[in-house]
Amino acid sequence: MVSIGSSTYSKRLLHLVSWSHWFTFFNILAAIVLSSFYLFSESSPETLLGKLYLVTTWFSHMGFLTFIGFVLIIFPLTLIYPKTRLIRGTASIVFTLGLLLLLLDAFIYARLGYHLNASSSEQIIELIKTQIDRNHRAFWFISLVLFFAILSFQLLVSNYAWKHLRELQKTVYPKFIVSGLVLSFFFSHITHIWADANLEYDILRQDTMFPLSYPSTAKTLLTKYGLFDKQDYIARRTSTLSFESIPTYPTFNEDCDSKTKLQRSAILVLTDKDLTERQIDQFAQRSSVKHLKLIKHIDNALPNDSWFNLLYSLPSIYKAPVLASGKKPVLFQVLENKNIEATLTYFGEVEEHTTVKSFEPMFNQVESFDNISTYIIGKKFKEQTNGLHIFYFSGDNQYQFELFIDALLLSQREAKTKDLIWISSIGNENIDSGLNIKPALLIAPNGESKPVNALTSHFDLVPTLMNNWLACSSDVKRYSVGENITTLNKNRVIANTVDKGIMVFNKDKSVFIDQHGNFQSYSRQLESPIMVSKDFPLMIDGVHFIKQFTLNGEN
Repeated sequence: MVSIGSSTYSKRLLHLVSWSHWFTFFNILAAIVLSSFYLFSESSPETLLGKLYLVTTWFSHMGFLTFIGFVLIIFPLTLIYPKTRLIRGTASIVFTLGLLLLLLDAFIYARLGYHLNASSSEQIIELIKTQIDRNHRAFWFISLVLFFAILSFQLLVSNYAWKHLRELQKTVYPKFIVSGLVLSFFFSHITHIWADANLEYDILRQDTMFPLSYPSTAKTLLTKYGLFDKQDYIARRTSTLSFESIPTYPTFNEDCDSKTKLQRSAILVLTDKDLTERQIDQFAQRSSVKHLKLIKHIDNALPNDSWFNLLYSLPSIYKAPVLASGKKPVLFQVLENKNIEATLTYFGEVEEHTTVKSFEPMFNQVESFDNISTYIIGKKFKEQTNGLHIFYFSGDNQYQFELFIDALLLSQREAKTKDLIWISSIGNENIDSGLNIKPALLIAPNGESKPVNALTSHFDLVPTLMNNWLACSSDVKRYSVGENITTLNKNRVIANTVDKGIMVFNKDKSVFIDQHGNFQSYSRQLESPIMVSKDFPLMIDGVHFIKQFTLNGEN
């Protein structure tokens, strides 16, 4: 014998379950419509199969995500506590927040190239903060309008489905829509399996378009962002990184104060051996003027690329086309326009094939010494005219390197006008050592003494010299991917390329991603490379850093 109470409970439960299915159905349609914003962030597929795959995966994936939200949240709550007002109210709030989250994710994807994730939370928060700072009124107005618009839609649909439930149960068209979504689900998955086996790029490049979709590969993403030639996606599986097109390297002849006479020199003291924090601390203590300790400095290039990174302030992938253009680095263009001397001095033996040798014609004077006695005993430091002076120590001569810096800093104590001095290592023996942090020191007379906790790199040297030494106020992005260290006030992702992959750094880790999708990091505790989980958002941030010069050139 069934009690009246249990019968009423069953009817209410069945009514709520039936209503929730229809409510979810209407939200699936809304999610499909709103997710169309993802399509505007990507170029259209080139093949008919690619376009068919895009449509089917779009419909089925968004329908699946929305239905999963119902299964995980609304359905269990309905079974546990089948109260009409509670379920309908909760469902409206849940799906409102879900669709708002979908729109936010679409915005993040359009701007950053990846979806909401924990590993890139700092970049995502920075993007949102930037939007608020630009026009906080418009931001909050649009946010509130979207919230109330979606909430109103939820309440209308909820009320309609509740009042017209019996009429809806008699309709036929939803069955065809659901059947189409199910067929699209199976078709898109089968097509992706085939594309994965045959390396069909037109399909595989769509892997990361929608949230919580297929995990992509590093090779596919690097090709998608233009670091591999997509026309040779299969044939060039072991090829080196390269751009399909490179912007013209700029000719720089404006925005610098040419009337004021140069008052000080810029002195760069470089060594091919890694410096320690202890050494940097010692140099800083001996300095009589303000200095910046770059405790999270990066020099990730191999020897043949490191000088290009330093002088041109660009990642290694630009090296071949930029050098082929025959143009001097922007820094040297300005020096030539202002008749400022540039000298290069070697200490120790430097192999002929190293890149620094190819840059010798840019300097007014190139000298080589076996030891530093000429500078220690004589008056070389005092005799130097104001200009750019680079001293490079090669080989096993760290004692002479430290003694040279002691003599240089002592001469600065006696000088009336203090010079701008940069002390760092340059170049790495292999990729693994390039993943380590290499502290450096910037002695800037007009700055302040403090440790710089943000990431810095050799890319930052030229922008710093252009602004602080040569009084050039032109937009740094025209010629560099670096920033002025003296005004650096935020964390960022820094990246560079080697022949077989990309090296990416953020404040927490350093990662090398090869073209086969392997992620390798460096453990400072173990002093050895280690394998780490794939972090594609970090890799995409690195690609964006590398492509800054290309994008600014196109614009």
